[in-house]
Amino acid sequence: MQIHALKHHQNFSPEKVSQVSVRWTELNDGRLMLRYAISDCKSLVLPDFRGKGRGDDLWKMTCGELFLYDGEGCYREYNFSPSQQWSAYEFSGYRMGRRDIDPIDPPQIIAERGQSIFMLTVFLSQKELRGATRGAVCAVVEENGGRPSYWAMSHHKLEPDFHDPACFGLHLAPPE
Repeated sequence: MQIHALKHHQNFSPEKVSQVSVRWTELNDGRLMLRYAISDCKSLVLPDFRGKGRGDDLWKMTCGELFLYDGEGCYREYNFSPSQQWSAYEFSGYRMGRRDIDPIDPPQIIAERGQSIFMLTVFLSQKELRGATRGAVCAVVEENGGRPSYWAMSHHKLEPDFHDPACFGLHLAPPE
């Protein structure tokens, strides 16, 4: 288990949310569990339930994200919405050649909201990690009034850019 504290982008500060972290756990049953925790969530805006399955433009609202770098500029992006929708894409280069991909098993998404903390728990097959040498966990957080903040392990540009290869700071096991 690893816990990754995310930082908000300097040009998109949150209104009330104080912290976002992601717990990365590879479970014994062959699943990867990502648990996004958003602290001081009273102003957090969550998308409505839209049915489970693939969705589009999930990054425009509160969501968790996972990026997996496959080498030679190729990478995958996964978006997980509290609405229980998900999306998955493969890129042939930096923001180039995007195409939809199907995860090995559809992600299971659980959203839980408490008085001061919101938890977004995602279960994926660990087989999704195959071929990836680096990764990144990120989050988009929308607060009342449509105010977004962008959270990542690190930010390297004047604008938020989760696709930036410099942000892929998780070192994963060598490809099989």
